[in-house]
Amino acid sequence: MTGAGRRVPVGRIVGLSGVRGAVKLESWTDPRTRIFDYQPWLLVKAPGEETEVEGVTGREQGKGIVAVLPGVEGREQAAEWIGSDILVPREALPEPEDGTYYWCDLEGLEVVTVQGVPLGRVQHLFATGANDVMVVRGGGKEHLVPFVQETYVVSVDLEAKRIEVDWDPDF
Repeated sequence: MTGAGRRVPVGRIVGLSGVRGAVKLESWTDPRTRIFDYQPWLLVKAPGEETEVEGVTGREQGKGIVAVLPGVEGREQAAEWIGSDILVPREALPEPEDGTYYWCDLEGLEVVTVQGVPLGRVQHLFATGANDVMVVRGGGKEHLVPFVQETYVVSVDLEAKRIEVDWDPDF
């Protein structure tokens, strides 16, 4: 994963499976086994503690996902990776369909109202079940704007790094 490209979190190592060194994963891909399609992985244990791995294999097992990391043999070696975040290069992900966006592509974009009032920048997004919500910070305020296109989100311009919203700046 050379270069300074954007890295996208796609999961986390959360436990051990069996005695041969397999690990349990929490996957944030859809479907969850798609995590194996995006490689190489950058395993991040802590800031500055990063290891690139390629050739990870795995499968669904019960309600979870189990992976085998190349070069990891045995539970003790596998246990060292518990808690590691799994990141992949943004370029490893397929391009989204028209009108859909990866959250990582929206983070950092400037958000302005249809009247041209700047609200700030997208810090992150979260899911509510009904819709995703953008957390926009700027000018000492935080705005929680539902990411509902054509209702609140009027336009997204990734090239201009700007999102236009129909939102009351005082809310």
